[in-house]
Amino acid sequence: MDLQIHASATRTVPPAYRKVLVPWSVQGQLNPPVITNAKGSYFYDQDGKRYLDLTSGYVAVSLGHGHPKVVKAIQEQAERMCWVASSYFNDVRAEYAELLNTISPWQEGLRAHFACGGAESNDDAVKIARLVTNRPKILTAYRSYHGGTIGASSMTGVDRWRDAMPGMPGVVKFFTSYPYRSPFFTRNPGEEVDRAIEHLKQVLSHEGAHNVAAILMEPVVGSSGLVVYPEGYLKRVRELCDQHGILLIFDEIMTGFGRTGAAFAATRLGVVPDLLSFAKGASSSYTPLGGVLVRESVARHFDDHLFDVGHTHAGHVLTVAGGLAALKVYLEEGLFERALEIEKWLQEGLGELQRRHPVVGDVRGIGAHFGIELVRDRESREPLVEWHHPGGSVPMKAFYGEMLRRGVHAYGRYNVVIVTPPLTISKDELQEGFDALDASLTVVEKGL
Repeated sequence: MDLQIHASATRTVPPAYRKVLVPWSVQGQLNPPVITNAKGSYFYDQDGKRYLDLTSGYVAVSLGHGHPKVVKAIQEQAERMCWVASSYFNDVRAEYAELLNTISPWQEGLRAHFACGGAESNDDAVKIARLVTNRPKILTAYRSYHGGTIGASSMTGVDRWRDAMPGMPGVVKFFTSYPYRSPFFTRNPGEEVDRAIEHLKQVLSHEGAHNVAAILMEPVVGSSGLVVYPEGYLKRVRELCDQHGILLIFDEIMTGFGRTGAAFAATRLGVVPDLLSFAKGASSSYTPLGGVLVRESVARHFDDHLFDVGHTHAGHVLTVAGGLAALKVYLEEGLFERALEIEKWLQEGLGELQRRHPVVGDVRGIGAHFGIELVRDRESREPLVEWHHPGGSVPMKAFYGEMLRRGVHAYGRYNVVIVTPPLTISKDELQEGFDALDASLTVVEKGL
């Protein structure tokens, strides 16, 4: 994560705050604002300063902060019951699974397994795939992110996998299509897809396709570059999986629940996986909810085999109540479709920034899920910051520092800035974000 929140050197932080280890940060360099409350598209610090949440936290708070219907549902569930063992049936879990079934990409239906976050969900999805296929290997992509547990870190395809060394065995990486910065030495989208698929075929040949339980991938790459695959790529990956009896798992931790302009990216893109992991937007992160949706034909395996997957907090009824209420709000307020409207705003606003600022090399995205890639030279596409630059860089620190100074929260990885606003954001609120991006890109360009 390249979120830079060092901010004001004059801010005094009480010693008690130093007792908390802040994720993805060198602790001695931290001096972030102390956030005390939030509402709608904004959150506020202890001094009353307002910040526009331009990236929905970490692409998580899709309903904005404090939606009253979700808050009320959590309160009512807390009064009734906060926890019950996952070995018992429960009305809230059942209602949520039924409602999830109505938005799933599978006509045959699904069964749901619940967890507490994205990394845990991806770990569980892989375990399910191995149990069903009795195969050991998992293929995941370079330039991917799947979470911070040892298993999910092992499956992650950028340098952060080193954090958990030694990692989970049986994970094999491959290169996926990346049109702007092709690993297959082409700028032709059709050729890019052909070469990417041929590469994947070779990996399967060398690893033994009969040894591969699943291919796990983000249908749209999230924090590791915000890459939208060219037309036809995912369809052909699906065909390869079918050919070899490999399960296809979509990591929809970021892309699920309306982020791409449909309930799931699988639906928007027209490619159906066998399992689908989710979290973040599921409850708008009001509660720590995640899980795995399993298509019925795969889940049926466990009718006469042990489903050896679970956690103390699997299906925690308080978290599930938050997810159920959030899903009802998404459907009642038409927010899956509203992401299509936001898509147009982002195309226009970010496109204008690209025209104004030579440092913006590429703008790409789908729904309310966009990224801007910063470069030193548009013609050569030299990145502003090398992908494996250790820690934060001077240009990006200046960029995020200016964004925060102007009261806008944003984050990204290396030279790619993520722009993923709440699905409830107004056009005027989004314009505040564009204005801050404009000013912050100017700061970067002056420093080059």
